[in-house]
Amino acid sequence: MSQSLWVLVILAIPFSAATCCSELQGVLNDIVLSSEVAGFSLALQSYWAQQEQLLTPNCVVQPRSAEEVSTIIRTIIQFNAKARVPNGIPCQFAVKGGGHGHVVGVANIENGVTIDMSAIKAVTVNRRNTLTSVGSGAKWLDVYSKLDTLGLSVVGGRLSGIGVGGLITGGGMSFFSPLFGFACDQVDNYEIVLANGRIVNANARENPDLWAALKGGSSNFGIITRFDLKTFKSNGIWGGTVVQPVQTLPQQINAFVFFNNASNYDPYASVINTYVFTRQNGWLVSNILVYTKPQASPLALKPFTAIEPKVLNTLSVRNLSSMTLELNQFSPLGARQLFVTQTYGNDPNLLKEIFAIANTTLQTIASIPSLQYEVVFQPLPPAITSRGAATGGNALGLDPAGGSLVLAEQGISWTNAADDEAITSAAKAVFDKVDRIAEQQGLLHSWIYLNYASEWQDPIASYGRTNVVKLQAASRKYDPGGVFQSVMPGGFKLFAKNDTGRTP
Repeated sequence: MSQSLWVLVILAIPFSAATCCSELQGVLNDIVLSSEVAGFSLALQSYWAQQEQLLTPNCVVQPRSAEEVSTIIRTIIQFNAKARVPNGIPCQFAVKGGGHGHVVGVANIENGVTIDMSAIKAVTVNRRNTLTSVGSGAKWLDVYSKLDTLGLSVVGGRLSGIGVGGLITGGGMSFFSPLFGFACDQVDNYEIVLANGRIVNANARENPDLWAALKGGSSNFGIITRFDLKTFKSNGIWGGTVVQPVQTLPQQINAFVFFNNASNYDPYASVINTYVFTRQNGWLVSNILVYTKPQASPLALKPFTAIEPKVLNTLSVRNLSSMTLELNQFSPLGARQLFVTQTYGNDPNLLKEIFAIANTTLQTIASIPSLQYEVVFQPLPPAITSRGAATGGNALGLDPAGGSLVLAEQGISWTNAADDEAITSAAKAVFDKVDRIAEQQGLLHSWIYLNYASEWQDPIASYGRTNVVKLQAASRKYDPGGVFQSVMPGGFKLFAKNDTGRTP
């Protein structure tokens, strides 16, 4: 962009943030986009949630390497040091990986700098086929389309359009989790740009405390530019979507609890049990069933496949790219989004009560024309929660001694911002009521899965005090100025609001 055009843009936006963008443009030139260029609008349109699409940064910066990310961070920090203002931070930023988050301000920012990592998306496999190096701007289809052709896989996302970075740093549920644990448990190394611009590696040998913190600690320590993921042989899977009438709910819940409680849990089997409401169809049951071997109709999934009737059945032997593409079609861009989550004991009566409470509460918002409302149950057995210890541990704080848990979620999409308050109130009301019942029955668990958490929840605190202290110590060590607590304001933080955990 010409310097004269940048001057015009600067005059139209707040001075301090505009000057920050101008300084970035002077250093990095063509990778800094203002609202006057086509690439700026395309970058905003690529977000999954409408709430994130509608935020307007002063500029979008699209680095192509870790070195350029380092230059961006150094420039912003130096600018803030020179341009101190009485109240606030002159130039704040957000970081976008895949842009599939639902919490406003995590991956985009109003009147600041959005660092869009989408150009850093290379996927390479080492000679021994034991590690796959993935740029943090990649999406899971970028990874699977490469690995499927090689007969390989990694522990990763279940939708093709989800970003690699956000999924892993929040823990990361996967079809391979019963075999290998959370996605973060299978990261051999992180390449990360720290708050001072240094590019370092974090693994079991170098910066091991940072490596452990990054396994669930989200975006609190720096900007990850590459993940080196442990890689294994995979010759395909059997899986698909099965849609059934809601009248099968008692059978569904019983099948789910039996599957989740199995003493000889089959680590190749995965289930996502979803109850979906739309005005057009009312309630339907949608099960995502996957067996991570190319073996049709495995015994472990028979409790689900035996349920009749079936409205839709896409179960087949296929590759992971095909499976994740199928699931992604049910998650289009551009709607307003809300997730909220809670974890409970594996009890059939409680799960039936969750649905009943959701169905009753739903009536307050059921007339919203564009509404799609989901109640989702996912197994969280010791087969998943026990794996992290063997790979150096993680920050998540889950104890397999607690037995089989249920990861419950409400997922809601709609189109009109005027409905935000009613939908948020309804979602809160459901889990408020369920939590009271579950607590009385000894079935309420404190853990909150960060990738499904809503903005009013505190997933970091749910990891337990010991883990929080370790995360805070890593933050003070690797980000002594609290850059990723305040200069990057979005996301779930390690310290209370307006407290970076640093002594002034």
